[in-house]
Amino acid sequence: MIDLGKKNILGVLVNAIDYKGAVARVLKNAHDKRALSVTALAVHGIMTGALDKIHASRLNKIDLVVPDGQPVRWALNLMYGTQLPDRCYGPTLTLKICERAAKEGLPVYFYGSKQEVIDKLLNNLSIKFPDLIIAGSQPSLFRRTNEKEKQRTINTIIESGARIVFVGLGCPRQEIWIYEYRNHLPMPVLAVGAAFDFHAGLKSQAPTFMQDWGLEWLFRFLNEPKRLWRRYLLLHPLYLSMLLLQMCKLKPYDPPELMVADDQEMWG
Repeated sequence: MIDLGKKNILGVLVNAIDYKGAVARVLKNAHDKRALSVTALAVHGIMTGALDKIHASRLNKIDLVVPDGQPVRWALNLMYGTQLPDRCYGPTLTLKICERAAKEGLPVYFYGSKQEVIDKLLNNLSIKFPDLIIAGSQPSLFRRTNEKEKQRTINTIIESGARIVFVGLGCPRQEIWIYEYRNHLPMPVLAVGAAFDFHAGLKSQAPTFMQDWGLEWLFRFLNEPKRLWRRYLLLHPLYLSMLLLQMCKLKPYDPPELMVADDQEMWG
């Protein structure tokens, strides 16, 4: 198990942690009924913080930021000698936690996406993990929510008896969501991005060899070029150039020391 704490990548603090370490942290807090905010960041997620100090400050207040993408893992290994053998991929982490939750009787809750996606997701997970206790689910409203609606969601999740919450709202909305809810839910809350669509069977994951070689972005770009071209053709080269500056100590990219007030309205 590897858990070496947080490391600075372009001003975003990422945990040098593997699957065993991440699962152990989540399960311990779930059993102890303690809050734990978790997100899995690939290059796009890192760049949302690198280009926005307010959002970087928000990300740096999340308890556990795992290296979702191979280029993020490579950066940790090159700059800090962490020797991580693999990334900590959000969709895979979701399955590993669901497997353990099923074995240990920990109810789970799913928030985000559309109702039809959630229905297929829960059906597939129930088949894969027959003992998994699904405490409840709630689709995204796809609009800004107010304080009353936020409190209603908090109450619903707590009253469901859930001990772990998975959130699928897309980056960066899901990170904003877990940041806003992290002090209100006494349980681990994980932003897992495309895991909902993948495990619902609505989107295909890249072949293993492409994932291992850090080419998942290419697979996703070829499948959704109109939606993803800016993310991959602009942000990835920028990530590499900024990372080179940090590695050569030409630019420190210190984590921003900003206080982020809780939003009065947010996306839900």
